[in-house]
Amino acid sequence: MRAAVLPTIPSMLEVTEVQVDTPGPREVLVRTVAAGLCHSDLHFMEGKYLCATPTVPGHEAAGVVEAVGSDVAHVRPGDHVIGCLSIFCGHCQFCLSGRPVLCTRQGLERDPEEMSRLSWRGGEPLHQFLRLSAFAEMMLVHENTLVKIRDDMPLDRAALIGCAVTTGLGAVFNTAKVPPGSTVAVIGCGGVGLNSVQGAVIAGAGRVIAVDTNPWKLELAREFGATDLVDASAGDPVEQIIDMTDGGVEFSFEAIGLKVTAEQAFAMLQRGGTATIIGMIPEGQKIELPGSEFLDEKRIQGSNMGSNRFRVDMPRYVDLYLGGRLKLDELVSRRIALEEINEGFEAMRRGEVARSVIAF
Repeated sequence: MRAAVLPTIPSMLEVTEVQVDTPGPREVLVRTVAAGLCHSDLHFMEGKYLCATPTVPGHEAAGVVEAVGSDVAHVRPGDHVIGCLSIFCGHCQFCLSGRPVLCTRQGLERDPEEMSRLSWRGGEPLHQFLRLSAFAEMMLVHENTLVKIRDDMPLDRAALIGCAVTTGLGAVFNTAKVPPGSTVAVIGCGGVGLNSVQGAVIAGAGRVIAVDTNPWKLELAREFGATDLVDASAGDPVEQIIDMTDGGVEFSFEAIGLKVTAEQAFAMLQRGGTATIIGMIPEGQKIELPGSEFLDEKRIQGSNMGSNRFRVDMPRYVDLYLGGRLKLDELVSRRIALEEINEGFEAMRRGEVARSVIAF
């Protein structure tokens, strides 16, 4: 099958032939129909986060089950599925206490002496990226990375639910638990940030302020329901938001992954406000906050993949889309072929897209 391989870090992706094994116990072979290009993939490609190489990146995908191994209970051939990197074991303390996104993920890999799920160049093993490796025509995964969805859901839109939608909406619904009437600011209007914007709208926030430096992305945020737009290139966004809200917002969401914007998310809070950091701040970087402001009962917290319980959350998001309440069509800026993947990431670097989707 064809796949995009990351041979080393940093490097461009190499589209080439790779081999995929047959499903073992509790494994599922999925024909990939669509995969989104996520900024998180770019973080690994650029070395801001580390992973084992060579690998096939990609983690935001949907497809159709082709074959299943023994003991698979959740899906069968022909089922439409979304993959999620928040694979869960079901028996660690985090799974059993209702926080499967923090699962320790023990016992979900093949044993070292077993054949690798993916290989290339005559049998050289390929590392599986985040237990998915979605930039390939097939995915061989543990069944606990998949959720079955309705057959009437378009799979190119369903792929976005695998990361951007679940991360952005979940940060609002699950992590911050934004109540109706709240004032909300979202820093960064890429795929995740736009979903935080519409998540705040769906949650009933009274005011949703979108912050970015790109005028096109700000206008897109308005289309997703933002009530106010702040151009961060036109002046200090913290000062702009404090002025327009008479003291700051109740909830802020940082969806870029930078030290400065994480600090801004905290600074733009009113007394008692909560900042949620969604973006992946590069490994080794630290943020600095004024300690005295914690006396105002301000809070800062992280959110991993929207604190999801994806087998519950994702089917609900599908229903929201098919019911006309969740915008996904507007999120897809470009549909590309696998061979155009490097150009797709270049467009991401230039800030030209909300989401590019590979159509297999």
